[in-house]
Amino acid sequence: MTKVLIVEDSRSFAALVAKRVRLELGFETHVAHDLAAAVEYIGQGTDYLAALLDINLPDAPHGESVDLAIAYSIPAIVFTGELSDAMRESFWNRHIVDYVLKDGQENVDYVVKLLARLQRNPETKILVVDDSRSYRHAVTRLLAAHRYHVLEAATGEEALAVLEEHPATRLVMVDYNMPGMDGFTLTREIRRRFGKDVMAVIGVSSMGGARLSARFIKSGANDYLNKPFLVEEFYTRITQNLEMLEHIAMVRDMAERDFLTRVYNRRYFFSAGAQLHGLLTRRSQPMTVAMLDIDHFKNVNDTLGHEAGDAVLRQMAQLLSSRFRVSDIVARLGGEEFCVLASDITSDQAQLLFEDLRATFEATPVIFGDTTVSYTVSIGLCSEPGLSLDEMLREADRMLYRSKSAGRNCVTRYKPDA
Repeated sequence: MTKVLIVEDSRSFAALVAKRVRLELGFETHVAHDLAAAVEYIGQGTDYLAALLDINLPDAPHGESVDLAIAYSIPAIVFTGELSDAMRESFWNRHIVDYVLKDGQENVDYVVKLLARLQRNPETKILVVDDSRSYRHAVTRLLAAHRYHVLEAATGEEALAVLEEHPATRLVMVDYNMPGMDGFTLTREIRRRFGKDVMAVIGVSSMGGARLSARFIKSGANDYLNKPFLVEEFYTRITQNLEMLEHIAMVRDMAERDFLTRVYNRRYFFSAGAQLHGLLTRRSQPMTVAMLDIDHFKNVNDTLGHEAGDAVLRQMAQLLSSRFRVSDIVARLGGEEFCVLASDITSDQAQLLFEDLRATFEATPVIFGDTTVSYTVSIGLCSEPGLSLDEMLREADRMLYRSKSAGRNCVTRYKPDA
């Protein structure tokens, strides 16, 4: 379990923070009210996600708690009741994660969000592009303090190669003045490959000026940062751009996914399905459309209630999704009806695959409370080349109803002469 160390002499404040961290994030919390107790906890193991540190403790009134965490490479988040410019500079020089004023509920909210991000950050790739090795090292050290996965490139050409190898990179910091490809050109090249909704670009330059900032933005950058920058501004810009990508992804997920089952919804199927069908047709690759419908599903809802029915739908969706690749499309079209567009699969292969799936559904009842809910699924398939997506859906749906008419719990495949 993820662990967080809280070093705070105010018992009420420490209890509040610990409760929020446990309830909202599910992390284990260790609370120390003085430096001696913190040393004892760390002596038992240093595998903490972070340490939340009061800098004015009874036995450590000069920020020794921060030095303790840094010495053991534990990311440090500082609690303080007051803050001067000298204190702020001292904190950043020790490469802390952040500082938080103890002056309101919103700051506790901020700490919880910050811990959640620290847990996710190792999966977040950031590329730093600059021809100065010392600058890349300095920025990498700042990003490493927040546990980001950092990539580096010295030129624009090298950056594009890194992005080709790591397409899941979420943010790129691009210097303007580089040999060969400059920052504007690199930004435009990145935008040809990745949209603003999946990858953020922050332009960076020591030349400064609103004109340079505007040119970066017009080239496709999301943001701009002057060198030298304040550490606090650096982290704020990074977080703000990543949060924007997360919000976009969340909105897209809400628009494309079925809320109950988490597979794709009808709207996404017809939009993305048309594109995938067109691609496979141009490449002369085989494909299969399958329509699936739970047998006598109304009886489950009427007998056991809609919550039991929802449990059946969720499990069916999970089993269905587990059998297909990311490149395939699994969707819930509505009610108890699902659809699959599977790429690069022949008619004979589809028959075997969906027959095995049908048997899996039948052999995998849903445990709902004290009740075991068994169910079966009828399936219709169409793998006929040369048909449009709408035609394939229509024939798969016709085969589904043949499965129903044949007694349900079976797979029927479309044949041109049928």
